[in-house]
Amino acid sequence: MTSTAVRSRRDGLSEAATHRLSLLLRVLGGLEAVGVDTISSAGLAERLGGNAAQIRKDLAHLGEFGVRGVGYRVADLKARLGAILGLDRVRVVVIVGAGHLGQALADSKNFNGDSFRVGALFDVDGRKVGGRSRTGIPIRHAEALRESVSELGAEIGVVAVPPENAAGAALSLAQAGVRGILNFAPTVVGPFAGTTVKNVDLTLSLETLAVQLAPAAG
Repeated sequence: MTSTAVRSRRDGLSEAATHRLSLLLRVLGGLEAVGVDTISSAGLAERLGGNAAQIRKDLAHLGEFGVRGVGYRVADLKARLGAILGLDRVRVVVIVGAGHLGQALADSKNFNGDSFRVGALFDVDGRKVGGRSRTGIPIRHAEALRESVSELGAEIGVVAVPPENAAGAALSLAQAGVRGILNFAPTVVGPFAGTTVKNVDLTLSLETLAVQLAPAAG
């Protein structure tokens, strides 16, 4: 499949489908790690808590996968799916905000794996600037953001500052040239021309969960 065809099929994915395929990729990584060679769509569905028909539909949107009567070859599917989703190479991440959340994200294995690596944290607190996170991620002054994004080749910026500072931090990241922003501050930032923004409101997620757990009104 050509790069143009791959991009076309990837661009046609809904956010929900992308989410499901990302989870599928994690499951495949786990299966590969324990030496599983092949698995059926039913086996994948069992591990994902979904249904086999949806898995086959999602994969069919991207191309021909699997062998009738055999199932999916784990290593092959993982490699091809990673390439199609653009997760087959390491993307550098920078984080604005070196507080507890920012440093926890910087040190997280999820932000430093096969597809992502945190290049630096940024802050304005002189007591933090010049230091490092627990795993050694350097903390630079926020004024060095633009030149650092260029130096590190960073594509993704993370906002981990208080809500009143989030808009400015996100704007600085967009102006510095990152292609995507992940905002953890409990406020909406963006949009910015040429930069994809995803707002992740953890408090909203907790509130939604609380509503679902609440007993029905009598």
